[in-house]
Amino acid sequence: MLTERQEMVLKLIVEEFVKSAEPVGSRTLSKKLDFSPATIRNDMADLEEYGYLEKTHSSSGRVPSEQGYHYYVERLIHMNGDTPEIDLAIIDDLFQDDTLNRDEAIEQAMNLLSQMTNYTTLALGPSARNSRVKKIELVPIYQNQCVLLVVTNLGHVESKTITLPEGTDADELKRIMEIFNDILYDVPISRVSEKIHYEINREHIKDLMAYNDQIIDAFLDAFTRFTQSKFYLSGQSKMLYQPEFSDVERVRELMNFFEKNDVLKLIDHSDSTGLTVRIGRENEITAMKNCSVIMVPYDAEDGDKGTIAVVGPTRMEYRKVIPLLKYLAAHMSKLYKN
Repeated sequence: MLTERQEMVLKLIVEEFVKSAEPVGSRTLSKKLDFSPATIRNDMADLEEYGYLEKTHSSSGRVPSEQGYHYYVERLIHMNGDTPEIDLAIIDDLFQDDTLNRDEAIEQAMNLLSQMTNYTTLALGPSARNSRVKKIELVPIYQNQCVLLVVTNLGHVESKTITLPEGTDADELKRIMEIFNDILYDVPISRVSEKIHYEINREHIKDLMAYNDQIIDAFLDAFTRFTQSKFYLSGQSKMLYQPEFSDVERVRELMNFFEKNDVLKLIDHSDSTGLTVRIGRENEITAMKNCSVIMVPYDAEDGDKGTIAVVGPTRMEYRKVIPLLKYLAAHMSKLYKN
C-alpha cells in the first residue's frame, strides 16, 4: 500500500507525462508539492521498485508503467476531487437532434468523441457484440447470384447477396456449406474470418477446398460486411499525431490493424457490466502494445449490450476520457428506449 505522499507523487507524474510526453523529474514535482527534490527522489525510487514507475535511458526522469497507470485509474484519478472541465452540452445537443435516426446519432457521436479526445473511437452494436452463428444457408436467386443467410443465437437473421464463381458445382457447394456449418457453429460473428483461416489450413478441409478459393473469399467478404455494418470507427488518423507513433513502422502496423476487421477483437471480451480499461500488453495484440483501450457498455433492446470504446496511447488522458465515455453510454442507452 502506497503512502499518501507516494500516491500524490504518482498522480502528478502520470498527469505531467500525459501532458508533456516527457519523463518527469523530481525538480518538476517539487515545484508543485511542498517537499524537497531529495524527498521526492526517494519516493520515485520506491515507486520504481514497486513497479509503478519506469526509468528511461535518455533521462533521469520517470514515466508511469502499465501497473502505475492502473493504480492511477483505479485509485487516484479523482484524488483531491479535481476533475477536468468538459463541455457536455455539445453531446446533449447531438442526442436531442430529432432529424437523426439511431445509426446516424451513433456515428456522429463517435465522430464527436474522437474530436473531443483526439483519439480513435469505436462503437460496437449489440448484434455484432453478442451474435454467434447458429446456422448458415445459401439460397440461389439468379444464375451465380445467391443470398447468404446467417441465423444467430439471438434469433436475428442476417442476409447478404454474394456472387459465386462461374461453373460452381452444386454438390460441391452443398458439401462446403456443411463444412462451414460444422466449423462455424457457435462462433462469434466477429471471429468468423479468424476461424475460417485457421480451419482451412487443417488437412482434411484444405484438400477439399483447394480449388474453391473464390468461394471462401466470397464467404469471408460477406461475414466481414456483417460485422462492419455493426460497428462505427472514427479518428484512426488521430493516432498519427501522438509522439509515441512517430516511428514509421509502428504507424504502419497500427494503421493496418485499424483497416482490418480484426479491430473488433479489441472489445470482444470487454466487461458488459461496467468500465473496462486495458493498458498496453494487456490487449494481447501486437499493434496495441503501446495503446490503451477504454470500454463502456450501453443498454440496447431486450437486455442486449453494445460497447463504445476509445483507443489511444498508454499516455492517455484518462481523467477526461472515462467520464466522457460514461456520459455518452448513458445517452446511447436512451436511444434504444425511445
